[in-house]
Amino acid sequence: MSESAPPPAPSPPAARSHTTKFSIIWLIPIIAIGIAAWLGYRNWVNRGPMISVTFDTAAGLTAGQTQVQHKAVALGTVHDITLSPDMRRVIVHIQMHADAEKILTNHTRFWVVRPRINGASITGLETLLSGAYIGIDPGAPGGTYQEDFTGLESAPGVRSDQPGTTYMLVTDSVGSLGEGAPVYFRDMQVGEVLGYTMPPGGEGPILVQVFIRSPYDGYLRTDSRFWNVSGVQVGLGAGGLKVQLASLQALLSGGVAFGLPERRQSIAAPSAPANAVFKLYSSKSEADNARYRQHYHVATYLDSSVKGLVTGAQVTMYGLQVGTVTGVRLLIDQKTAQARVRVDMELEPERVRVSDSDKTALLERMVAADGMRASVESASFLTGEALIALEFVRNAKSASVTYEDGVPIIPSKPGGFDGIMASASTLMDKVAAMPLTQIGEHVDGLLAHTDRRLNSPDMTAALRALRDSLRHVSELTAHADQGMQPLLKRLPAMSAALQSTLQSAQAVLGSYGGDTDFHRDLQGMIVQLTDAARSIRFLTDYLNRHPSSLITGRQ
Repeated sequence: MSESAPPPAPSPPAARSHTTKFSIIWLIPIIAIGIAAWLGYRNWVNRGPMISVTFDTAAGLTAGQTQVQHKAVALGTVHDITLSPDMRRVIVHIQMHADAEKILTNHTRFWVVRPRINGASITGLETLLSGAYIGIDPGAPGGTYQEDFTGLESAPGVRSDQPGTTYMLVTDSVGSLGEGAPVYFRDMQVGEVLGYTMPPGGEGPILVQVFIRSPYDGYLRTDSRFWNVSGVQVGLGAGGLKVQLASLQALLSGGVAFGLPERRQSIAAPSAPANAVFKLYSSKSEADNARYRQHYHVATYLDSSVKGLVTGAQVTMYGLQVGTVTGVRLLIDQKTAQARVRVDMELEPERVRVSDSDKTALLERMVAADGMRASVESASFLTGEALIALEFVRNAKSASVTYEDGVPIIPSKPGGFDGIMASASTLMDKVAAMPLTQIGEHVDGLLAHTDRRLNSPDMTAALRALRDSLRHVSELTAHADQGMQPLLKRLPAMSAALQSTLQSAQAVLGSYGGDTDFHRDLQGMIVQLTDAARSIRFLTDYLNRHPSSLITGRQ
């Protein structure tokens, strides 16, 4: 039996293809790539120029973090920080934004904002938490484009977006005046000091730049005056101790002030233009004195001490200032070896109402006719200040005005304590010239002669006789009083009888009327009797009060 073939194996099923579906997980990398591309595009579009700013130090600056800001808006970021080739400064490379490219000109200024204390002002406190940043000021429009800058060490006093005007002040010394010091107008801060420039070689006036904000810069005229208000001003005068302090900031960092110009009847001075130059006076009183523009140069020579007399001291007449001392010099004559002090003065006629236009003739008359003399007087015993006083001396020795190189020389006299000592010396010389020894001998002899006369027997007898006479007068007065008592008692009765007689006469006169001689004679007699009765009554009253008058008379 033959073997049968095995049945064929079944064929595998045909494979079917399936379509792959999109997975949502792929969205994440796609979105990330899109954001990165967008950020890259934005960075490329907003990417501005790379600039470099040179500073003295990089304190507070961090690459990749520190920003450049203007009015709290970021305009760039520090890219890296390197040292200059000479190792003295740092170069900060800053990646600026594209919209900041138009402000990168030669007028643009950069500075680092850090916590800073300058005088009484404290700035940059916000950087204590946020860190330092670089400030930028676009400056005035119209500059040329540049990418290399030199940074400022501190914030500029004037920003380009702040309206105002810059002016110049000239002074011999700035004192405590510093950058950022305030500028005052009627005790209101209206600006600040930008800085100062020393003259070449250190000789000449110092130039101080000040900025005055609008609208206060419109108050400044060409004849306005500035004065220094730095620190504390202490004065001791007739009104007592005076202390002036503009502000705490002026005490620490100094300050200047200006006021309204002098009012005149003429047309007001024009407004001061930008960068106009003014003189900075040391005090308000000096600035006020500057309005007197007429000066008459005179001088005097003094042979006494001038301690406390300095340039700028007052020249007074009747206690009122009429000028200023301009120089005090010690001169020694080589021929005679005589030393004396020459004091130069400038009289200011505008302080006095002078009707005479010829000042030289007026000065000569005042010296020759009125005895005007110059002397040193003490302005304050506490501070030791002195001044020149023009006084009119009564019965002064004849003197006249002399001239040296055309300068009138006013005669002088000792004044102040020296004048007192000179007067005392003159008095002592007169006392010393008196014959005090002879006067003493004469007075001693007179006292001895008087003592002998008082102790003589004649003086004793005269005193006894005077005592007896006074006793007799007293006894006579007493007897007169006793003798007058009966008469005084009878006087009232006599007055009454006389009064009754007058009444009877009046009755008789009434019975005889008409205009007859008897009537007129009788009327005259009655008038006389009336006067007699009145006199007797007055006599009676007086004798009652003063009975001794019959002997001594009426007092």
